[in-house]
Amino acid sequence: MRSKICSLLNIDFPLIAFSHCRDVVVEVSKAGGMGVLGAVGMRPETLAAELDWIDANIDGKPYGVDLIVPARHEAHAKGQSKSMSREDAVSKVPQAHRAFVRDLLADHNIPSEQIEDNLISRGARMSQSIQHEGAQALLDVAFDHPISLIANALGPPPAYMIERARAHGVPVAALVGAREHAIRQVEAGVDIIVVSGGEAGGHCGDVSTLVLVPEVVRAIRPISDAVILAAGGIVTGEQMAACMAMGADGAWTGSVWLTTTEAETSPAVKEKMLKASSRDTVRSKARTGKFSRQLRSAWTDAWEGPDAPASLPMPFQSIIVEPTMQRINKLAEGGHEGATQLASYFVGQGLGLMNETVSAREVVRQFMEEYLEATDRLRRFMEDD
Repeated sequence: MRSKICSLLNIDFPLIAFSHCRDVVVEVSKAGGMGVLGAVGMRPETLAAELDWIDANIDGKPYGVDLIVPARHEAHAKGQSKSMSREDAVSKVPQAHRAFVRDLLADHNIPSEQIEDNLISRGARMSQSIQHEGAQALLDVAFDHPISLIANALGPPPAYMIERARAHGVPVAALVGAREHAIRQVEAGVDIIVVSGGEAGGHCGDVSTLVLVPEVVRAIRPISDAVILAAGGIVTGEQMAACMAMGADGAWTGSVWLTTTEAETSPAVKEKMLKASSRDTVRSKARTGKFSRQLRSAWTDAWEGPDAPASLPMPFQSIIVEPTMQRINKLAEGGHEGATQLASYFVGQGLGLMNETVSAREVVRQFMEEYLEATDRLRRFMEDD
């Protein structure tokens, strides 16, 4: 296809698949799009093993890596020059938050001792991975592999991230949720602007994709030749075609891969997703400390209730939430009723269109077919009777 993203990344179809599952990354790239591995929270050695596996199975096709490398972090915002230790990070989680989680687990017949410090400390690894030293270590691993894209999922990438990407000839992508964010990203030197509407799973703003894409296109096109990708609720080729009609160069997708056969999604959560509607998601700070969209459950309802403590700033909310959710989802896989009620995952409002489990390659094929049908339909509107 004649799209700037296809030329930049040497791909056949302008569909980017963000996934925490290496199998999805490989299958999408082999099918003509490009997979991007979500690496947030990984240890450097884990990321190295994942990328080694991808290199061995992707047949030389392009792929990317997505990290969270915030330019501003709570520790640095308070004048700390060095990254916090894991112990310091864990100590920032108040007893009120620990008690709230213990009580919530107990209410669903999950032993409360599962939320002791040895469990919380696993979440502190995420805190370290998104501080500057931890991020640098992950970037070292990423640039030791033949990646074709490096993405920052939250805010403008730090200058050192862009400089290293330039040195390796790798385009930099970054997600934005507002027009002014897009302008700042372009000014920072970002090559690919991922315009993520409020329908998106994970971190997202509050402006819909239908409004945000043309807003950003009109703001960016006069000042930059950066590639613009649409994101947020896009799970079909028709939606992709609509966004490209508004000026996007392609689509960045995430949620649609969560119900594929290869996905890392817990079977219990995947079953809930397949039965859910587009209204069965919630946008909340209670998962990470910043607004993110996730599958609604008894867990999300509790955190939005009047007795819930206020969300902690990123990354401290994740320190207690992420390891607890991992435990909940594991118990749900074994059929634990209370855990099944609590189980949740990041997912967007496109959920209502994700009604069956198919392979990642089949999703790419469906995107291509639906895109062609949509563009043909638009052309027919222009034909004479």
